[in-house]
Amino acid sequence: MAIKRVLSVVAVPFALWAMTAAALAQEMVGAPRDGEIGLQPAASPIAHQIHGFYDLLLVIILSVVAVVGLLLLWVIIRYNRKANPTPSKVTHNTLLEVVWTTIPVIILVLIAVPSFRLLYAEDVVPPADLVVKVTGHQWYWTYEYPDLDGITFDAIMIPERLFDDPAAASEREEAARQVAAFLGRDKPVKLHRLLDTDTRLVVPVGKVVKVQVTSTDVIHSWAVPAFGVKIDAIPGRLNESWFKAEKTGTFYGQCSELCGQRHAFMPIAIEVVSQEEFDRWVKKAKAEYGMAAADEAARPLRLAAR
Repeated sequence: MAIKRVLSVVAVPFALWAMTAAALAQEMVGAPRDGEIGLQPAASPIAHQIHGFYDLLLVIILSVVAVVGLLLLWVIIRYNRKANPTPSKVTHNTLLEVVWTTIPVIILVLIAVPSFRLLYAEDVVPPADLVVKVTGHQWYWTYEYPDLDGITFDAIMIPERLFDDPAAASEREEAARQVAAFLGRDKPVKLHRLLDTDTRLVVPVGKVVKVQVTSTDVIHSWAVPAFGVKIDAIPGRLNESWFKAEKTGTFYGQCSELCGQRHAFMPIAIEVVSQEEFDRWVKKAKAEYGMAAADEAARPLRLAAR
């Protein structure tokens, strides 16, 4: 009975912790969490392949370290001065030399084959359902949907002071409402310090998204770990990559190429939604950020210039 009481006392807080952790994980899908280690959960086919390759390398590296460590330990014990006062004068052993040459070659082949497959999968873009052009600036991103009436908007980091200053709580709430309005939602969204932007790249779940990346000033790098994407943004050059989000939610990345004073303050926020919600957002975004909206905004300027 005493054991049962102890188990029940232990089980209750553990169950509460598990439920809280599950709810937090659902709420913060695609975002890093305090106290976590390792890679972010994969949310695209390429990311799953990267994680699998990482696990393979980890097994190989740990195995090599274990074998070499045991050999070193054995040599230290077996051939120290006390155990072996007369050192060996052997300078050549054909069998050993063949073995320690062949084994590394086999290991490198085991690494090379999946590595080349992964590189090929990353480099060859399948037929795209959606094309997005990403342009890096010091220190923000511009997103353009060339096939959707040229929807174009900037994504600038939510100011850090809104999270650090208690007096700025109302401003942070207003920023959350503005992001929600951009997404076409009624409820304010949850914002994360140094990760959220005033707008988000919106893509549909389960669709191949081709990303065309460039820059207007220095070299940046557009990287989203959950999707297994990291591609340089180089002035005068258009690089391509792709991803296919497997679940809805908000996913984050950051510029991963040192690009100046505020390099650490140009995050990437991607909202993955259902196809129905994406279609509604596109209709709204065309009216606000499309070419027709831009032409309408420029009309008074053209009339004034005549």
